[in-house]
Amino acid sequence: MSNGKSPEDERPIEDVSQDVPEDVTEDPRPTIGRALQQARIAAGLTVDDITTATRVRIAIVHAIEADDFTPCGGDVYARGHIRTLAKAVRLDPAELLAQFDAEHGGRPAPTPAAPLFEAERIRPERRGPNWTAAMVAAIVAVIGFVGFTFVKGGDDGGSEASVAEGSQPSAGESASPSAKPKKPADPKPDPTDSAIAAAPRDKVTVKVTATDGRSWISAKDHNGRQLFDGLLKQGDSETFQDNEKINLVLGDAGAIELYVNGKKIEDDFQPGSVERLTYTKGDPQVG
Repeated sequence: MSNGKSPEDERPIEDVSQDVPEDVTEDPRPTIGRALQQARIAAGLTVDDITTATRVRIAIVHAIEADDFTPCGGDVYARGHIRTLAKAVRLDPAELLAQFDAEHGGRPAPTPAAPLFEAERIRPERRGPNWTAAMVAAIVAVIGFVGFTFVKGGDDGGSEASVAEGSQPSAGESASPSAKPKKPADPKPDPTDSAIAAAPRDKVTVKVTATDGRSWISAKDHNGRQLFDGLLKQGDSETFQDNEKINLVLGDAGAIELYVNGKKIEDDFQPGSVERLTYTKGDPQVG
């Protein structure tokens, strides 16, 4: 008796679930490294381009794209590299970081902040008296007092001595009223004569004095260097020296008195005459 079913309908139903492998239910999302690599290739960038743009070393870029985060040096650094690479290839870093945290035990706990503490008040250190400074000050005071006493004593002694000498009359004046008068002091030597007498023999020395009026004069040495160029008023004088010779120009020779090498020049210069003279180290003579 037939039940109305075909043979095919009578075949036992196979358990389809037994033929499905267990790993078929894996996450369809690409890995972090694969997602970064695909985004880089889609953007037309090479690993060198990414390294140049992000300063992340080539070896680390290759390792991350292979899902090897060991060269990063820890989860904190790995997260930083993922964020940097994702921005370079224009991916959302938040999704990749959430995926990384899920695969690596969650986001690392933040490092606890160092406890705050109240700054300890620094108490001023008690120091003993500075004996060195005190000794130096005492020594300076003693030296100053001794010096002051010495100087003051010397001044007082000199004053007392001068007063004593002034108050005591001389023996000669009290004993003999007819004592010899003091010899008058010798007249002071004329500085002109002493300067002329001291003229060195190895140089030419010329002394010009405006005795009878004023005169313009010019004096040069043997190199032509100007020694004087100006007006001598009556009574003024100038002295010139050189190793070889002195060249003179006298604007009014009649008003000038000349001494050359310690000797007076007796030339009869006429008033108002202009004289050009040269004197050397020898006897006074016009060169």
